[in-house]
Amino acid sequence: MCHPSWGRARAHAQRLSDLTRLRRVRDRIDREYAQPLNVEALARDVNMSAGHLSRQFRLAYGESPYSYLMTRRIERAAALLGRGELSVTEVCFAVGCPSPGIFSSRFTELVGVPPSAYRRRAAGVAGVPMQVSGPVRRQPVAVAGPA
Repeated sequence: MCHPSWGRARAHAQRLSDLTRLRRVRDRIDREYAQPLNVEALARDVNMSAGHLSRQFRLAYGESPYSYLMTRRIERAAALLGRGELSVTEVCFAVGCPSPGIFSSRFTELVGVPPSAYRRRAAGVAGVPMQVSGPVRRQPVAVAGPA
């Protein structure tokens, strides 16, 4: 029979191992955001199942790996749009978004304005670089359960 503390120690060691692998996934997303990435490939590279990676990533960072990837892409897109050198479509593909429609929807959801409006606003401030503060996440509304 094992001592109860051994089980806790093993669980703690597993959690630390998972966190190390999750950090590697997050760092890869930060580096390779413009590349075609998917959860299955990310999970395979750290020897986890896609489901386990998604659950653990959400626990550790508060969002799914895909959501984190899209947030990084939108942050980079905001910086590129702020420069005003590229069209919205060019920015979409430069940051690795699969389609202009998905890009526009996600950009509007995270930043609060469509990418074309963001770009126009940036162009209106000629010579002054726009401050990119990062996406604004809208908090989900908590729904009260039955009383």
